[in-house]
Amino acid sequence: MKFITLVIFFLAYAGIVLKRDKGLFFVFCAIFLLLLLRIIEFGEVLNFINYNVLGIFLGTSILSYLFAYSGVPSYIVNEIVKKKYSTGVIFLLICIITGFISAFVENVATIMIMAPVALEFTKKYKINPVPLFVGMAISSNLQGCATMVGDSPSIILAMESNLNFNDFFYMPGYKLGSLNGKPGIFFFVEFGAILSFFVLYQFFKKEKSIHQDFEEEIKVNSYFPTFLLIFMIFTLAITSFFQNKFSFFPAFVCLFYGFIGIIWLFVKKVEKLNIKEIDWESFFLLIGIFILVGSLKKVGFIEDIANFLLKTGKNEFTLYLMIVWFSVFVSAFVDNIPYTMAMISGIKVLCERLNTNPYVFLFGLLIGTCVGGNITPIGASCNVVGIGILKKNGYKVSFFDFLKIGFPFSIISVIGATLFLWLIYK
Repeated sequence: MKFITLVIFFLAYAGIVLKRDKGLFFVFCAIFLLLLLRIIEFGEVLNFINYNVLGIFLGTSILSYLFAYSGVPSYIVNEIVKKKYSTGVIFLLICIITGFISAFVENVATIMIMAPVALEFTKKYKINPVPLFVGMAISSNLQGCATMVGDSPSIILAMESNLNFNDFFYMPGYKLGSLNGKPGIFFFVEFGAILSFFVLYQFFKKEKSIHQDFEEEIKVNSYFPTFLLIFMIFTLAITSFFQNKFSFFPAFVCLFYGFIGIIWLFVKKVEKLNIKEIDWESFFLLIGIFILVGSLKKVGFIEDIANFLLKTGKNEFTLYLMIVWFSVFVSAFVDNIPYTMAMISGIKVLCERLNTNPYVFLFGLLIGTCVGGNITPIGASCNVVGIGILKKNGYKVSFFDFLKIGFPFSIISVIGATLFLWLIYK
């Protein structure tokens, strides 16, 4: 049964990679086969799903959609342009803003928010938008793992590993098995980001100068979605202290603010907005992948992952580097959600056998999977979306165009973030 389950899982995985637009079809066909072969029972399926992850994802997706409508990102970028910085500095600041938004908004939604702003700016001043879009995509991927709500792997890691919103900023001692707490993954990601932004600027400073003959005023449609996002972040931070008493607090908070956003949407009667445009495909894809990974756990494949890692030796630093760089390589070419789900369970088993705290390995995994997607144009959903937007507007992006920026950015940020993480935690 284990072999058959593996074959079904990897066929579904291959389908997601090769035909991302048909991902739901492959995943649910795989689930149907697992049920038909009685590898899993229908009653088990509901237990495989992490409802906290789904609630957080759906709530933040709704707010991301409304934030895009608000016009606040466009307004901020317009204010930067007014400062009459060089093109390279403006590009870098746009990427920094994209990264900041992505720390609290899902990555694909962040690109959808910032893409019209970037296109308008580059078209107005007749600048090639390709380097800027690549920079925005990789900045979004990197910052997505800085907070609990920044990207799907972050949400999954938090809910599968007993982490709350505050833990991404400060890990308390009792979770680390020590008297003293340590900085959360946020600070290690930011350290890697600072190093990688120097890499970005080396590419951006080559862009031609622009002549700003006039200043256009950008009006904000509404500040209400921005306030909802801010309130959601503060509420998550406060309720983190009570998460152990009510495990669905994070999902409840995100859905609560998302629901308020929907009510506001209908009260305002905004004709341009349609709730159907929210990323429902990824929502149902998450459900399917939870079930597939649950089937792998059931047949013992997760134990096999831990056994394989142990065979390489018991040196913790070696295992740590293997997990990080293998994650970088895998995520450069394939979707990181099923990989992250499978590896989290494997790392937990591994750390139990080594009698060591798992969080340094789990944070290393998260950095590797999120940043690894920056290397190639197919490594992350927001890369695919960004390139798709450019193609629709008549710009071609070759594999090498993406690689020449994404590869050095990824290597520098991963080395900086993961080595700093190891030094502090070990």
